Amino acid sequence: MTTHRKGRVSEETFDEFLAEQGILEACEDQAIKEIIAAQIIEAMQTQGLTKTRMAERMKTSRRQLDRLLDPATPSVTLDTLRRAATAVGRTLRVELA
Repeated sequence: MTTHRKGRVSEETFDEFLAEQGILEACEDQAIKEIIAAQIIEAMQTQGLTKTRMAERMKTSRRQLDRLLDPATPSVTLDTLRRAATAVGRTLRVELA
């Protein structure tokens, strides 16, 4: 006869788990980048902007815009984010929590 053991529930939060693994900051950075990219893409779609036209508005290349919209590309400057926000009629807001 097989006995079933009840699993125990951890009191640890997911953030605590990620911190213990040493990846909390990297995960947060990735999530923020994905959110910002999604917001820019949504604004572009709402306005009917192609990537080429968006890059023109930002005074940059389409390749640079692709890097901005790619969550796997970690390095994006505040200047690039500000130009992207301005190009879709939005403002960039950065705050410490």
